[in-house]
Amino acid sequence: MPHAGDGTTGAPVPRSATMTELPLLIRLADDDDDFILSLLPRFTAFTLPPWRRRDECIAGIRRDLARHLDDPPGNSRLFVAEDAQGEKLGFMRLQRTEDFFSGRRNAHVADLAVAPAHEGHGVARALLAHAEQWAREQRCQLLTLAVFPGNERARALYESAGYGIDLLRMAKRVG
Repeated sequence: MPHAGDGTTGAPVPRSATMTELPLLIRLADDDDDFILSLLPRFTAFTLPPWRRRDECIAGIRRDLARHLDDPPGNSRLFVAEDAQGEKLGFMRLQRTEDFFSGRRNAHVADLAVAPAHEGHGVARALLAHAEQWAREQRCQLLTLAVFPGNERARALYESAGYGIDLLRMAKRVG
């Protein structure tokens, strides 16, 4: 599944002294990486907007990721983070997109989750660093992501990694 220019060399990612495990390997996901689907509850483990139902969110994410594992689209890559012993720690899905305003190429972190036992050990930061490198290799202008407002831990991580609000999506229940 690796493609030239994907940033999928499988090379170890350096980790800071605050991280407890060394080294971390980020690789392209395989179609049998069902570990990814085991992390679905991580996407709703916080207060959701009142119009969002936890079961619907998980079902929608499951459909999307299962489809990606079975037949990956050309503009998207799914990565898995592992430790030196091959234990799967987390995953991330990246997509190439086109900026609505400028028409330039962007990259989007569509999904990112870390196994609860490895939370706070720098896995998400390493995945974000990999996303930045991948976006540079794809000659993207921006790296974007979306996060539920109630996911305060993720929001704090993203802000500390240099992300800022670009567009604010708002919703109102009408039916």
